[in-house]
Amino acid sequence: MDVEQSRRCRRGGLPSCSIAGTEGLWITDALASETIALSEITVPSETKHKPRPTMNPLQLRVENISKTFVLHHQHGIRLPVLHQISLEVNRGECVVLHGHSGSGKSTLLRSLYANYLPDSGHIWIKHQGEWIDIVAAEARQIMAVRHHTVGWVSQFLRVIPRISALNVVMQPLLELGVDRHTCQQRAQDLLTRLNVPPRLWDLAPSTFSGGEQQRVNIARGFIVDYPILLLDEPTASLDSANSAAVVSLIDEAKQRGAAIVGIFHDESVRNHVSDRLLTMTPAPSEIRTEIPV
Repeated sequence: MDVEQSRRCRRGGLPSCSIAGTEGLWITDALASETIALSEITVPSETKHKPRPTMNPLQLRVENISKTFVLHHQHGIRLPVLHQISLEVNRGECVVLHGHSGSGKSTLLRSLYANYLPDSGHIWIKHQGEWIDIVAAEARQIMAVRHHTVGWVSQFLRVIPRISALNVVMQPLLELGVDRHTCQQRAQDLLTRLNVPPRLWDLAPSTFSGGEQQRVNIARGFIVDYPILLLDEPTASLDSANSAAVVSLIDEAKQRGAAIVGIFHDESVRNHVSDRLLTMTPAPSEIRTEIPV
């Protein structure tokens, strides 16, 4: 896939997108399919200077990003979702996105993972000692960032149906060149902590209950010690024991220095893990315009 195709994918211009270098269990990006009916208006043309070094261990910087969707199947309605959002996250810090439904929390989180391409602004990721603006990055850079630097954890699991749960969890670590025995041990430890019984490890998670699939997905998201973690309601629908197991993993990630941005609707979990809240409000109301075909 060339650069223009990858940008069209992030704008919602392709019905299903697979970026070069994604061999393995994942045929398409787990989130890209959600953008089919959406298309972005502009591609940012300017690139500002990289963030200056500071005394703080800055890992992620968002500078004035805005995002508007176009709903072509609803007469070209333009729907502003993000407007001039800025954010900084340091190592060992968890910033929780907080606000009512429709305030743009999920859109911001997916923009940080480069699934949505902002209309303007910059998202700086510290990747292997260098700052990369993923708003302007090429597809191969984005895949490298996802493999090594930014992890995504959500409540939804999308994998090839007949792959075992153990292999699903192991794969991100295997792709980094870690030996299979180490990957297997790490995966087993995580599945045990998340109360997935050993009798299920060799079975395909497509046969599991929703809660079991969710915990497999969480184990997969935490198997690599990513410098940045994006958490999209990882404790949603979990009982108290399993929520506590997830919170423990988040605490450990903070202690090793991960910069975390997350959405948590459970107030007790939110209060425990958050160092700061970013309160979000809806962007200006939608503007109805006709978009040329």
